[in-house]
Amino acid sequence: MTQAITKTSYFADFERLDQQVGANEPVTIRQLRRRAIERFDVLGFPTIRHEDWRNTSVSAIAKTRFELVSGESDLSVGALHTYQGAIRLVFVNGRFAPELSDTEGIPPGCTIGSLAEALKQTPELVEPHWGRYARFDEHSFAALNTAFGRDGAFIYLPRGVVVERPIHLLFLASVGEQPGVSYPRNLIVVGENSQMTIIENYIAASEGVYFTCPLTEVVVGAGAVIDHYKLQCESPDAFHVSTTQVQMERASRFSSLSISVGAALARNDVNAALDAEGIECTLNGLYMVKDGQHVDNHLRVDHAKPHCVSHQVYKGILDGKSRAVFNGNIHVHPDAQKTDAKQTNRNLLLSREALVHTNPQLEIFANDVKCSHGSTVGQMDGEALFYLRSRGLSAADARGLLTYAFASDMFEQIKVKALRTELEEFLFTWLPDNTVRHPYEIDG
Repeated sequence: MTQAITKTSYFADFERLDQQVGANEPVTIRQLRRRAIERFDVLGFPTIRHEDWRNTSVSAIAKTRFELVSGESDLSVGALHTYQGAIRLVFVNGRFAPELSDTEGIPPGCTIGSLAEALKQTPELVEPHWGRYARFDEHSFAALNTAFGRDGAFIYLPRGVVVERPIHLLFLASVGEQPGVSYPRNLIVVGENSQMTIIENYIAASEGVYFTCPLTEVVVGAGAVIDHYKLQCESPDAFHVSTTQVQMERASRFSSLSISVGAALARNDVNAALDAEGIECTLNGLYMVKDGQHVDNHLRVDHAKPHCVSHQVYKGILDGKSRAVFNGNIHVHPDAQKTDAKQTNRNLLLSREALVHTNPQLEIFANDVKCSHGSTVGQMDGEALFYLRSRGLSAADARGLLTYAFASDMFEQIKVKALRTELEEFLFTWLPDNTVRHPYEIDG
């Protein structure tokens, strides 16, 4: 009964929103939205009876009445979390906030700004890609975003453009007493032989219960290179369920590092389609949860063509009564000979009450490939702790050093220095014994 009532409320919200703004959209996109909400009406929210959700319950989302929230905010630029030198796009509850953004210095011929505005000004760049890659037929949350997502970041780079400055996409959630929901939708299209770095950042501008349901579609043109960082730092009472779909063309490179530390419940679905030869795709991640938090990372890499490489390394640090799920799938199609794919999931449990479900998978339908996968779950090495204690370190310093060592190789991959430093410092404030010193200071 609760789910039926909730589905009805989502359908009613859609009808109101469609009457307000639907007439101003292209017919194809308006029809796509209609199909998406009708599909959600059929699917409803997934339950633990669904194989992909058997270790993650979204009943708390299904039982809560979330209101669509506006993009209004009284924040000032000085209060924002920014990276010096970056092109900055700020979104409040999924709506573009130009007064908080900094788009100076965008290279000629590039479009970096609001998706809703781009749909009005340059529909010929947006329409061919909107909703083409991220499927919602069997994914309730992708269906919700496709139905409701009307703004977010639009990045278009023509052929041969190198954007030297990082592009920081900052998504702020600002809600009142009533639980709110936002649906940021991002479309990133990078032309042949172009390069860029993206920081996709989700944070809370206010406390409270809210739901963020983003969807990002990325098109990596032939020979293009994208470095992508996603930081999920939502409120401890929030829900974050995201979908990232990457479509890769010949000889392109896509490297992503996902950091998940916030939200009471977080789910990240990352899908990559390697649909031409010579592609290199790296999907890495680090999740740190405690105090009853739950994080679920679901990855799928489709090797559709030969001579492609994909690597996945996801690490988790769990404390308290936290829970984590990792499900990684590498699917090698019959024509994808000479595939080189590797998948690794490692988990460090800082508490006896923490629990992780890990399920790396290989589905191989070609006979000339090099594929491997593996996972580990364990507590801190007692012998290593004893060794460090015997060298004069306190118990807290020893635990901090070993935890830092476990995560540090993920930080070393970050090419944006300010971001790398920020995450290293955050790790030491996050540790249960937050008085632990930085490892470089321990010997001093």
